[in-house]
Amino acid sequence: QAQLLESGGGLVQAGDSLRLSCAASGRTISRYAMGWFRQAPGKEREFVAGINYNGVNTVYADSVKGRFTISRDNAKNTVYLRMSSLKPEDAAVYFCAMRDRAWSAVSSVTGDFGSWGQGTQVTVSS
Repeated sequence: QAQLLESGGGLVQAGDSLRLSCAASGRTISRYAMGWFRQAPGKEREFVAGINYNGVNTVYADSVKGRFTISRDNAKNTVYLRMSSLKPEDAAVYFCAMRDRAWSAVSSVTGDFGSWGQGTQVTVSS
């Protein structure tokens, strides 16, 4: 399994922007679709955004479409999540995840991901 380390979270005001990073080690991400998920207190983990192995295909949850952008730099073994126009309801712990199989398609299903990071906290004040 890969080790994934998220960073970039913090406390921001509504309307602000943040960029999360997910640095992978132990395995190159270039053959794997990647995803971002989030979990708010008392809620289940939910899909936020996904990207295929080469960055051509991306998928977003309806709640973030048009505000969040997922991208990847395979040379740096890193995936990013650019979040803009943040809302209080975006507050959560954000997790990076790697698909369980190489060359697999983008997925929004948590069970399709084999490696997870520890998460980074995003707090949005109104």
